[in-house]
Amino acid sequence: MTMVKDMLATYPADLGDVDREKLTRCIEECIACAQACTACADACLSEGLVGDLTKCIRTDMDCADICNATAAVLSRHTGYDPNIARALLQACAIACKACAAECESHADTHEHCRVCAEACRSCEEACNALL
Repeated sequence: MTMVKDMLATYPADLGDVDREKLTRCIEECIACAQACTACADACLSEGLVGDLTKCIRTDMDCADICNATAAVLSRHTGYDPNIARALLQACAIACKACAAECESHADTHEHCRVCAEACRSCEEACNALL
């Protein structure tokens, strides 16, 4: 079992009609994507022509922040508001789609962008599946 799945299993109240497998996957993908985006932004800063990667860095950082916020909100269920969760999931999917597209434009030159784009696509898919 994963830590996310273990923690969801210990929740003392009913989680309602949410699909626990989809919820677990989405939280895990958000955390993984945030890490990949943070690492990609940092790697971009180490590239020789960092000025050419400004949009990529900014998109990585935005996506990481949104993924972290989404994972945190999805991990809390006391006083749960499905409208907030839905809005965050939609924002996360949009941010991941934009970040993947930006990173894919550099993937042939920068391996870290290729890896980040894959993480973003996987997170986008998980957010849409949970929606």
